[in-house]
Amino acid sequence: MRTSIRAGLAGIAAAAAALGIAELLAVFAGPRSAPLVAVGGVVVDHVPAPVKDFGIAVFGVHDKTALLTGTAILLGLYAFGVGVLARRRWPPAVAGIALFGAVGVAAAVTRPGAGVGAALPPLLGAALAVPVLQHLLRLAVPGWSPGVSQGAGGTLETQPATVSAQRTGDTGEAQPATVSARRAGSATEAQPMTGEDRRRFLKHLGIVAGVAAGGGLAGRWLTSRGAVTDARAAVALPPAAGPAPVVPAGAQADGAVPYVTPNRDFYRIDTALITPQVDPATWTLRIHGMVRNPITITWAELLRRPMVERYVTLACVSNEVGGDLIGNALWLGTPIQALLDEADPLPGADQAVQRSADGWTCGTPTAALRDGRDALLAVGMNGEPLPVKHGFPVRMIVPGLYGYVSACKWITEIELTRFADFDAYWVPRGWAAQAPIKTQSRIDTPRDGAAREVGPVVVAGVAWAQHRGIAKVEVQVDDGPWEAASLAPAVSADTWRQWSHVWQASPGRHVLRVRATDLDGYTQTSETADPAPDGATGWHQVTVAVG
Repeated sequence: MRTSIRAGLAGIAAAAAALGIAELLAVFAGPRSAPLVAVGGVVVDHVPAPVKDFGIAVFGVHDKTALLTGTAILLGLYAFGVGVLARRRWPPAVAGIALFGAVGVAAAVTRPGAGVGAALPPLLGAALAVPVLQHLLRLAVPGWSPGVSQGAGGTLETQPATVSAQRTGDTGEAQPATVSARRAGSATEAQPMTGEDRRRFLKHLGIVAGVAAGGGLAGRWLTSRGAVTDARAAVALPPAAGPAPVVPAGAQADGAVPYVTPNRDFYRIDTALITPQVDPATWTLRIHGMVRNPITITWAELLRRPMVERYVTLACVSNEVGGDLIGNALWLGTPIQALLDEADPLPGADQAVQRSADGWTCGTPTAALRDGRDALLAVGMNGEPLPVKHGFPVRMIVPGLYGYVSACKWITEIELTRFADFDAYWVPRGWAAQAPIKTQSRIDTPRDGAAREVGPVVVAGVAWAQHRGIAKVEVQVDDGPWEAASLAPAVSADTWRQWSHVWQASPGRHVLRVRATDLDGYTQTSETADPAPDGATGWHQVTVAVG
């Protein structure tokens, strides 16, 4: 193994040790103070909208994993370079480690709600990286020490030395003379690495990597266990004063996704790299701003309010035509309209800004929360307390609006204000301030590229126009006429509606398309548009081989 590669691996191991200890310290300083998460959070907050769209389009619900993985890869390359640099010049390498720590500190302390203590994990992690790198370099490069740099030719070069001596001149008097020079031959050849040296280096490299991984995993486990897992398990949801309508027989179309999406399969798109851990015992919701009667309620007070159950389909504005960033669930919550009526918004307060525990904001039209629709402060999902990743203990549910303007998870605050006075999180990043869900439809079966035999083929899927409802779904084969599909019944206009159609398939390759018409009489446009700034448009189509 080349000396530079060994030095680079030493740099990576030192960085891993820094991250591992930082993860452990973040258990006490707050999970968002861990360098990888803190830097990733800054990236999420400042990434241009097109980059965010690309990440969701490519990685979907795994976008956060992809971001953290990419950040770790970049850090690994940086650490490899620091290790190679340290082999030749130690002070600049220390400066590189200091820069790593400074970036982590800056990212950690600027996270919403962070205190001075958030600086400790990245700071102490960077401090640990220095002795770890020193130790590993001494093993990777025999004869190396911080005061001796290795030259390009493999020699260990001593630094310039000042020598004082007494020279006797012609007069016989002793005269002081200072000589500053690097004498030829003073560079010492690097000691060759023996098999035992290599084994010792690899052993210590493995030990450091193992300790780093153990520390990181332990820190992440303690973080996940330390906050709300037990608290959520102890929650007893109150009975619904207004139970949900029964799902009608036949609501499930053969070949379509389940009418009710299981919690484990429900999509998740948000900006939280680390899921906020909010203890219901300390949770409060403050309603303030342009109101006559500011309100603050606790978890216990919220659970004493009248609760209703409603089936509501949520959709992400980033959902591509035919995408799966949509789901239908049974939500338990208290109507937000009643709370806003108690707060009594002032005239002109046309926006209700919701704030999450991690500082994220979304702005909902106040009118949409007071027009009689089932806008809820939800505490339950499909018969159980909200899953932590879906907003436990409390989130907002507003039928008919895309999630980025309505579905605030881990909600702690509602401020009544004006759209003219405040832009929520995604608006400065190019997204529309108000975003009603567009009428859309999707083919679930057959899948794109599927093969079928000649004869009757069931084509099925879902269509949605939340808070308006679906009136008609049509299917087109190749460029033939549009044929009406059979509509399954739905609980309400706030959920998707499933449909099916029997196609008499003939041999060859065929293109199937679908379009929906809502109860307002609007039929989906064929014009293709990207999700930004207010939702994708176009007809979903699949290609099927019949033979």
